[in-house]
Amino acid sequence: MKIKEKELVEKAKEVLKNSYSVYSHFKVGAALQIKDGTIITGTNIENASFGLSNCAERSTLFTAYSMGYRKEDIVAFCVLTPLDHLVSPCGACRQVMSELLLPETPVFMAYGKDKVVKTTVQELLPYTFRKEDLNV
Repeated sequence: MKIKEKELVEKAKEVLKNSYSVYSHFKVGAALQIKDGTIITGTNIENASFGLSNCAERSTLFTAYSMGYRKEDIVAFCVLTPLDHLVSPCGACRQVMSELLLPETPVFMAYGKDKVVKTTVQELLPYTFRKEDLNV
């Protein structure tokens, strides 16, 4: 399966307009690619009660899972900010990504005009808290 890196970045950029970031004004878009080539997007949604806000990464993953897809179906993930410097996923998103994506899933962090840093889920959170850790 060929990863559509440029298309993922473009789709994440397109969804920025749907960001509900009325408090922080910090827009984030995300996109993931399924094995069959389908691309699913999401954006950040804020709330006056900040703890109830949802990041773009989690919005995208929760949408994919709600559609019936699972980690084995997802071949790549992209998160994008329009800033001129790299912004990586927050700790909460890294934890969710570590459970809902395979460790080797490529993660593209896009920023600025055309800058992209490629990493993996495992590299973003090397010491993940796993469901196996709950079996004490």
